[in-house]
Amino acid sequence: MKKILLDTNFLLIPWQFKVDIFTHIDKVSAFKYELFILDKTLDELKKIVEEQKGKDKDAAKVALKLIALKNIRIIKTKSSEKTDELILKIAFKDDFIVATQDKELRSRLKQKNVPIMLLRQKKRVVFFNPKGM
Repeated sequence: MKKILLDTNFLLIPWQFKVDIFTHIDKVSAFKYELFILDKTLDELKKIVEEQKGKDKDAAKVALKLIALKNIRIIKTKSSEKTDELILKIAFKDDFIVATQDKELRSRLKQKNVPIMLLRQKKRVVFFNPKGM
């Protein structure tokens, strides 16, 4: 079973672009998988809800509901490192696929040959696998 780690910005897509990321992940995944987030991702979403207004706040609220609805597993972290650094370490060490819209993070993941998923043209999820899974 493959493990897919969802980044904060990827979880905002359903509200921002009206794209069902879960259906799209199913379409591009020719394998069984489980979905995960970091506890820091949960913290980031809660912080957006508390501190921001408008569409970002609404997107974060939807993301939090989807996490519960889709039974996305939460990875507990003890490090004070930034979320992106933790994603890099965990994805590389534990063989995760990372779903993110963060351009810099994607570039760093590619350098380490970590498979990634991203939204293309604001309407479909694509899967890049440097390992040829």
